[in-house]
Amino acid sequence: MTRSARRPPGRRFGHLLGAYGLLALAVLLFLAFSLALPDTYPTLDNISAVLSNQSIPALLALGATLPIVTGKFDLSLGYGLGLAHVTTMQLIAVEGRPWPLACLVVVLGGAVVGAFNGVVVEFARINSFIATLGTGSILYAVTGRITGGARIVPGPQGLPAAFTDLYDSRFLGLPVSACYVLILTALLWLLLERLPLGRYLYVIGSNPRAAELVGIPARRHVVHAFVGSGLVVGIAGVLLAAQQRIGNPSVGLDYLLPAFVGALLGSTTIRPGRANAPGTLVAVVVLAIGLAGIEQLGAQFWVIPLFNGATLLLAVGLAGYTARRQARQRRKGPPRTLSDLPKVTS
Repeated sequence: MTRSARRPPGRRFGHLLGAYGLLALAVLLFLAFSLALPDTYPTLDNISAVLSNQSIPALLALGATLPIVTGKFDLSLGYGLGLAHVTTMQLIAVEGRPWPLACLVVVLGGAVVGAFNGVVVEFARINSFIATLGTGSILYAVTGRITGGARIVPGPQGLPAAFTDLYDSRFLGLPVSACYVLILTALLWLLLERLPLGRYLYVIGSNPRAAELVGIPARRHVVHAFVGSGLVVGIAGVLLAAQQRIGNPSVGLDYLLPAFVGALLGSTTIRPGRANAPGTLVAVVVLAIGLAGIEQLGAQFWVIPLFNGATLLLAVGLAGYTARRQARQRRKGPPRTLSDLPKVTS
């Protein structure tokens, strides 16, 4: 008899509610706003606009998920997004570089920044909050140096159409930016749930001491997580430039809070108690549905930051509660030994 079969009905219901409750909430919110706004909310145009507008916050939330899996936080995400955004505009609109080369440079630059964050956190042994906040401030300074505090506006010729199509085009009826989110979610799911590196990252995040005892190179893998996060930030910066078509040196900070809300709230669903890519996607969908509904109901401007802040507190509280509940269940179960952890092969 399997463990799920032995679980009492009440426990099974609680497990299903914890794993899929947020997904059910997304459906209920969509139905509620559709009933309140039947002429505008459930339309294909609105759904397409929501998917497009929330694609960059979704990418950043998925990027933030990687360090969170290892028990670290990357607070430089918003600053890195702003730098990647204005660097893309600077290379294409001001210096006239070919847009594929500019995009490649920005994405690789994001990976370099992520590697630097990982090295500072793991080898300089600085708390990830402090380290990434410090590097984020440096990135913001570089952004100001590039722009001089002013916006980068393309000339009369504008940006190459092929570049803006990176964000504006459609694929199979969906905004292509939403397709990027689905592809990244699938790749992260494969990495974290099916590949050895993902299992190592989870072990590092849940029990660093045990990871060391079984020979997992924790420092190196944490750096890998930050590199992956930096890559995603670089990609998001390129897409942000293609979307806005104007280099705004302060725009990245607006995306920092929604990214962490999505990543932390996502750790309470699908695989409760652990950060996971499908859960992050579900959390972003819930936030997108809620924000779109609030805006269409005519809420004042201060309601959106109130919504984000309250949701972040709720996400942190739920994530902590879920983690504690998982820990209690593990203590009640049969004791785990080092042989239960993934083995490292040379």
